[in-house]
Amino acid sequence: MSEVITAREKLKRRMEELNHEAKKSMGQNFLIADHVIEKILTQAKVFADGGLVEIGPGLGAITDGLRLIDPQLLAIEFDRGLAEYWRTKELNVIEADALRVDWSQIPKHTLISNLPYQIAASLVVELSISPSKINSMVLMFQKEVAQRIAADCTSDHYGFLSVIAQMFWDVKKVCEAGPGDFLPAPKIASRVLSFQRKENLAITDRLDFLKFVKGIFQSRRRQIKSILKSFMLEAHVEQSMNYFESKKKVPTVRTEELSPTEIQDFYLFYKGLLK
Repeated sequence: MSEVITAREKLKRRMEELNHEAKKSMGQNFLIADHVIEKILTQAKVFADGGLVEIGPGLGAITDGLRLIDPQLLAIEFDRGLAEYWRTKELNVIEADALRVDWSQIPKHTLISNLPYQIAASLVVELSISPSKINSMVLMFQKEVAQRIAADCTSDHYGFLSVIAQMFWDVKKVCEAGPGDFLPAPKIASRVLSFQRKENLAITDRLDFLKFVKGIFQSRRRQIKSILKSFMLEAHVEQSMNYFESKKKVPTVRTEELSPTEIQDFYLFYKGLLK
């Protein structure tokens, strides 16, 4: 009978083999929970058509399972020593910071990652607005960031990130992960989300939409009229307030009270004023 090796034991063996310690500067918190790994791999199988790319294979908590799903798995690893290790294991590795990768050149369609917390939100924004073949993702986040991504306009977590993510992705929770599911254990809880890209044909200039959403969320609790005055002509402000009244929104409406779809519709209305 073959030996069953837990994720925790596999991690310890590889740390000893490579004499590797987790690097706080790179946000390395290695996943060791078998039940969380299994849920990530199950969702990866659902999205597997078109091939897989993993950010930060680290010491392989999910990498080994991903290679069974896609033997041509592509990895992006910033840690030079770990990148070299995976090359010895005949894994195709791009040694780079994931935030500096040209995603339009990545040939895979599904992204999987236990993300370093410090890049998670920026990466979602980048992949939402930039040209890319990535059409599905399974990603680990700090729980607070995951809540912001999936929040609706009735939630205190709702904001700029919620709008950008939800305009371009269908977002669903996969599972929770506690501090004890990692080594070293972080001080915060985590959550895994799945993303399926939406064909949003209404937004043709995604970077322009990003700038617009940033503008109206510069102070989410201020009344929208006050915010619009900071970047619109006065005539456009008045036309915009007439627009909101036509949508049965009171004059004191705040950005945080507008749903992602309402913000998109307002953006399209505003772009029409500029023509």
